[in-house]
Formats: sequence, structure tokens, C-alpha cells
Amino acid sequence: MTTACEFPTVQVTTAPRLVTGQFGRLLVMVFGSGLSMYLLTSVVPLYLAANGSGGIGAGLSTGAMMLAAVGTELLVPRLLARWGYQVVLGLGLILLGAPSLLLLVTASLPVVLTICVVRGAGLAIMVVGAVALVADVTPDRRRGEAFGIYGLAVGAPAVIGLPLGVYLTNLVGFGALFVLAAASSLLVLGMLAGMPKATSEEEQHVKVLGGLRGSGLMMPTFVFAAVTVAAGISVTFLPLAVAEDKHSLVATALLMQAITAPAARWLAGRYADRVGPAKLLAPALILAAAGAGSLVLIGSTAAIVVGSTLFGLGFGAAQNLTLTMMYDRVPKSRYGQVSALWNLAYDGGWGVGAIVFGAVVAGTGYSVAFGLTAAIVALAIVPAVKASVAARSSARPAQR
Repeated sequence: MTTACEFPTVQVTTAPRLVTGQFGRLLVMVFGSGLSMYLLTSVVPLYLAANGSGGIGAGLSTGAMMLAAVGTELLVPRLLARWGYQVVLGLGLILLGAPSLLLLVTASLPVVLTICVVRGAGLAIMVVGAVALVADVTPDRRRGEAFGIYGLAVGAPAVIGLPLGVYLTNLVGFGALFVLAAASSLLVLGMLAGMPKATSEEEQHVKVLGGLRGSGLMMPTFVFAAVTVAAGISVTFLPLAVAEDKHSLVATALLMQAITAPAARWLAGRYADRVGPAKLLAPALILAAAGAGSLVLIGSTAAIVVGSTLFGLGFGAAQNLTLTMMYDRVPKSRYGQVSALWNLAYDGGWGVGAIVFGAVVAGTGYSVAFGLTAAIVALAIVPAVKASVAARSSARPAQR
């Protein structure tokens, strides 16, 4: 027999735990591998320049690493399908870290470029594999938050490594930095213990370059590539363009760029959810172009610091906005393709920009070459404005 009044039972559900042991170890692994990369991103060009291979050699070092990453990124899904996360990510950490030790014994340009190619392959494995692993080790209901935390783990090494590598060059020498870069990647191999061994069925069948025509992915891909061209150039050639006794200035500029980029990436994502990413992309590119253009005044301390800050803001915002636009334009079945294309634009633009800039600067000087870089970013504003106009038109209520 029941009472006159019965109250329904209220079930309180708690959100599933996000930072599990697996996810925590993944974040440590991502941080270590990222630090290995960023410590040497600007240092290897300085190392080559100090040994008589500056200019084109410096550009080739960054370009070789990033273009190797592009080629390898197309293969990583197959590698994961065949050997699983533990083996493939372990290989990535070794390829990224161990070759740095060879720089202790040689500054030969062909050898250094080979080392950069091997490290680029390791970087590609870590970028593609780690993102896929985030989805596997975090709960579906909190995946967006998980990728936000993952973004911080990826961005922190840039904030630390880019300026620290340049700053420490004169304090501890190249050799100590090469050992530190190797150690930061190799010491996190133990974090792979307990990780899933196999990838999901969906990830095993991603076709990176399939069905692009009419997909709406081409415009944001190429727009983002234009910005990454300037990003690769700034971290590679800014230390070479500034007088050797002003490395602390370069470290400050790279620090400002590294700090503002993730902050702008977060803010752009927050406001894009309200107004749409297309409406914010053109302003982001204007900031990036202005920052790149400021380096034309390479003799001015203010221009270097302010320019790097503006570029960091524009670059970080463009990262989020282009990726969001690409995800908004495809069904869930093509999410893997979007991630791969975006990473290809990132690494490809970074690598091509460094190679071409190295060839151009030899004949034009740094001011003109930086001006041409800004022009490339500025050209990308045109399709971004068209996308903004189209977004506003589609959002406008129909007239009666």
C-alpha cells in the first residue's frame, strides 16, 4: 500500500572523470615531445649559421622537418591500424628525440637536414596519433573539454621552448640544448604503459585527400596554410635577422608570440560559438598580416616585439577559426579527414615558407623578404572576407 503523496525519485548523475591515468600520461607525453621540438626549432638554424650554413641552410632545416612531417602524416593512420598506439607513438618519440644527439658530433648541412627529416617523421606520428588517442581515452560527454586541455598541453611547450632555446644558446651552448631536446622526448616513453593498443575501426579507414571538391574544405585549408607560412618564417629567421648580441630581444618576441597564440585561440573559439567563425576570420588575418609586416622594420625593437605579439594573436585565432569552419562543413564521418588536412596545412605551410624564404632572403635582404611574407598573409584576407559576407547573408532573415 502506498502513501497519499509520493515523490519521484531523483537520480543524480555525475560527469564522468576526465583526467584519468591514461589521459594524464598522454598529456605528459605530449608536453615532452612538444618541448623536444620547440627547443630546437629556432636553435638548429642558429647552429647552422654559426657553422657557415645560414640563410638557405637555415630555411632548409625547418622546411625539411615540416615537409617530412607532411609526408608522414598521410601514412600514420595506416601505421596505427597495423601496429597500434603503443608501438607507433613509441616510434614517434624515439624518432623525434634520439637524432638530436647526433647534432653533438656534426654540423654538416646534409647530415643536419637528414636529422631534421627523421625528427619531422617523429613529429607527424605524435601529432596525428596523440589526437586520435585523446578521443579513445576520454569520455564522449566531455570530449570538447578534453581537446581544450590537450590544446594547453600542446601550447605550453611553445611558450617555454621557443624563447628558452634561443636564450640558453649563449648560456649553456648548443650541445646542452641538443641533449635536453633528446631527453625531453625519450624520458616520456614510459608514459605509453597502459595505453590502448588498437585504434578504432573508423580511424583505420580515413582517406585524407578523398572527396575534397565541393566539400568547402579547400578555402579554410589554404587560408590557414598562408598564415602558417609566416609562422614558420618567423621562428626560423627572426633569430638570424637580429644582431647576435640581441638574442634576449628575439627570446622576448618569440615568448610574446607563443603566449598570445593559445590565448587568442581560446578567445576566438569562445566568440565563434556566438557569431560564427567565418565572421571573425578576416580580422584575425589582418592582425597576422600586420604582425608579419612589422618585421619589415627589423632594426626596431618595438616593431619586433609588437609585430610578434600581433602575429601571435592573429595566428592563434586563425588556428581555431579555420578548424571550426572545416568541422562545421562536413559530417561526423569526415572529422578525421578534417584533422589530417588541417595538420597538413600547418606543417606544409610552415615548411614551404621556411624553404622559400631562405632562397628569397639571399637576394633581397630580410626587410623585403618579410614584406613579401606579409603580402602572402594579406592575400588570404580576400577569401576570408567573401566567407564573412556569405555568412552574414545566410544569417539575414528573409524579407517579406
